[in-house]
Amino acid sequence: MNRDEKAAVVADLTGKFAKAKIAIVSDYRGLTVSSFEQLRRELKKNNAEIRVAKNTLLRKAIQGTPFEVMNAQLEGTTAITVSYADPVAPAKILTEFAKDHPALQIRSGVLNGKALTLDDLKALSNLPSREVMLATVLSVMQAVPTSFVRVLNAVPLSFLYTLQALKEKKEQENN
Repeated sequence: MNRDEKAAVVADLTGKFAKAKIAIVSDYRGLTVSSFEQLRRELKKNNAEIRVAKNTLLRKAIQGTPFEVMNAQLEGTTAITVSYADPVAPAKILTEFAKDHPALQIRSGVLNGKALTLDDLKALSNLPSREVMLATVLSVMQAVPTSFVRVLNAVPLSFLYTLQALKEKKEQENN
């Protein structure tokens, strides 16, 4: 790889890190090409991608970015997964894939400039998806006004029930 090609790779990686929400470092040694492609397709469905690059080029690409904290993890064979939308999806996909393919070893990750350990990534992968979380928040937000309307409605209803009871009592007294 000549100098121009290296500069192009660094520029491409820098652009990816500029847009990324999360980056996950893993070791792919021992994975077959077909299984790696399967992982790549699954990540692409969730607006994420995995890329294999030389560690020196990755180090240059992360300089001056929030992902600079993962510099120490860039050793050996390195595959870097970046996500541009939901940070939970790639963590979930990689941890599930690593269960079926033990050759994939997740090392660490970075989310919003904070280094994540393997345990942090596993905890992140156990979170529900963004859509499920939004639906939960929406249901809670709808419950508050509904309960408020019920409370407001209870005051006139109890008044009406009282009037109805008085009416029935008067009718019984007249009979």
